Amino acid sequence: MTRSISLVSALALLAGVGTAHADIAIGLGTATSGSVAALGQQTVYGAQQAIKDINAKGGVLGQQLVLKVGDDACDPRQAVAVANRFATEKVVAVNGHLCSGSAIPASEVYNEEGIVMMTPTATNPTLTDRGYNAVFRACGRDDQQGVVSGQYIATKFKGKAVAIVDDKQSYGKGLADVVAKTLEQAGVPVAYRGSVTAGEKDFSSLITNLKQRNVEAIYYGGYHPELGLMVRQAREHGLQAQFIAGDGLNNPEFWAITGAAGQGTLYTDSPSAASNPAARQLVDAFKAAGLPDPGNFAFYSYAVIQTIAQGLEKAGAADPKKLAAALHGGTFDTVVGQIQFDKKGDVVKPAYVLYEWREGKNVQMADQ
Repeated sequence: MTRSISLVSALALLAGVGTAHADIAIGLGTATSGSVAALGQQTVYGAQQAIKDINAKGGVLGQQLVLKVGDDACDPRQAVAVANRFATEKVVAVNGHLCSGSAIPASEVYNEEGIVMMTPTATNPTLTDRGYNAVFRACGRDDQQGVVSGQYIATKFKGKAVAIVDDKQSYGKGLADVVAKTLEQAGVPVAYRGSVTAGEKDFSSLITNLKQRNVEAIYYGGYHPELGLMVRQAREHGLQAQFIAGDGLNNPEFWAITGAAGQGTLYTDSPSAASNPAARQLVDAFKAAGLPDPGNFAFYSYAVIQTIAQGLEKAGAADPKKLAAALHGGTFDTVVGQIQFDKKGDVVKPAYVLYEWREGKNVQMADQ
């Protein structure tokens, strides 16, 4: 009887210890397969490093953070499946999703399940315009990013033939529509407006069409795999027009596809997080791990985990409702600078600048 009592006491003690040190599950919805897997891997690097660094300092609320990665391949249906899986795994918050086309349907699930979602990269305005209290965005929006490109084109190519092409997806078409609207407001006519299909390889017909119209600037709404091929084929066919795109071009794979043909291609993105003094330690950690230039997606993914962790501390409990309230009411210090959210869940005062591909490097332009 004495041994039985001791065993029960021991089990109770162990159970108490387990409860006191229970893990806090954080989901990462991203693309680790598919055409933009390289971008998704950046978000994995960032999230993993953030979890490692936070846990090394004692975790959050006396508990360790555990990262659960879900691959949606930037496919809407897979994103919903990932979101439902995260709901069954009782995650408190989700870092993601990478692509707007995945983030929007996944957010429907999180809204119903009461899970906090914060994307580091999805820029389509629809995501936060629906008024979901627990949906946040750590980056800017298409209707902010697209304006920068539109104004640049309106200034530099006034009186010249301009084309706008997109990949029909939420991110790409959303950006292209904003650029088109910005040009219209500036009184700059668009000589050609068309679309391609994500995954397409042969753009010879499009390029011939653009050459016939004497197009001198082409804005592309989409990701690096298609634009890389488009740029390379354009140069092979003698089309020397200026290509401009969004932050989906911030990936070394673009230059791997284009080679020297990619020289001078422009894109918009947030200012380089690697140059932020608050990111110095993270830059060193990435280099030590063999990742000398992981890109902004990694830094913003890290910042999302930082923000969620600080929000949990502010909330005082691993409770999604309390976390959402804390996020709406706080200011958070991260590797990309201070983050604060407006009523929609969008980050306050986002910044976008132009970058140029030069000799395989993406260089922030001094002349905006």
